[in-house]
Amino acid sequence: MYPKNAWYVACTPDEIADKPLGRMVCGEKIVFYRPAPGKVAALEDFCPHRGAPLSLGKVCDGELMCGYHGLRVGCDGKGVSMPGQRVQGFPRTRSFPVQERYGFIWVWTGDAALADPAKIHHLPWAESEEWAYGGGLYHIACDYRLMIDNLMDLTHETYVHATSIGQKEIDEVPCKTRVEGDEVITSRFMENIQAPPFWQMALRMNGLPDDQPVDRWQICHFSPPSHVLIEVGVALAGHGGYDAPADKKASSIVVDFITPETDTSIHYFWGMARNFKPQDPELTAKIREGQGGIFAEDQEMLEKQQLNLLRHPDRRLLMLNIDAGGVQSRKVLDRVIAAERAPAAPQQVVAA
Repeated sequence: MYPKNAWYVACTPDEIADKPLGRMVCGEKIVFYRPAPGKVAALEDFCPHRGAPLSLGKVCDGELMCGYHGLRVGCDGKGVSMPGQRVQGFPRTRSFPVQERYGFIWVWTGDAALADPAKIHHLPWAESEEWAYGGGLYHIACDYRLMIDNLMDLTHETYVHATSIGQKEIDEVPCKTRVEGDEVITSRFMENIQAPPFWQMALRMNGLPDDQPVDRWQICHFSPPSHVLIEVGVALAGHGGYDAPADKKASSIVVDFITPETDTSIHYFWGMARNFKPQDPELTAKIREGQGGIFAEDQEMLEKQQLNLLRHPDRRLLMLNIDAGGVQSRKVLDRVIAAERAPAAPQQVVAA
């Protein structure tokens, strides 16, 4: 149901600062830890001795020590030592390709030989001092594709987020969807409207009036395996909308990394990157608080939607024009998964 030969966000650096972290990613139970400052390792969360979770152990001299009987394994999964035992014949614990980049820990759960770090989704804002980022993590009991559907069709904001970012104009203005290779882009531009409460706050925090008409935009970018980055913002009406100068708008990128845990559960890494007042920690905290509340509303809806779908697996769902972003994203995913699972072409033997 999800690609395996792909980089997923597994955790954030603070989650492995003091001790190992056990987390299931794409059905694989994995332990993440730091064998040394600035380094990260990922192993199957299974001790070869008695099957205890290695995540319940601790790091000793760069090795991961099982908390049950003291078996130590290296970053490559090979047994190193165990009190009173010879470990040379112990089976090697599976290791996973892992990278720390852009403020996240990324893991590859498929064929390790294909794990090219250059394939990690490029995040230029994460490397720039002109941008600030704040975010969090939710565990949500839903199919990861339901979250992609949710983020690629923002019409739901009018109803689910009526007191924060929703407004009737989202319903009234049609969105446009296009596909560029493996990327799906859905966009909506609303002109000469009133800003909803969340964006009124953002305007004020950026030193702009919150009671004047604005032009608002939403541009959703899906890319496999499950990343959705959304360009959002408002500009004082009449100044160019999306292309308005920085002193006439408040804009940002909504960051959504959706990591499947199981077929019906996800780790949802959410956040917002902004390029106005990046050195203002109070603004970062305020936006994070507001955004966290918004995504909590999504969680309730998605989990109850998932339960309904499990109760009625044979019911067909309607596909409307507003669903185009999610539909096209699923088509991309189906193509990627099919290619990953296709048997390798047999090599031709040329007679000498």
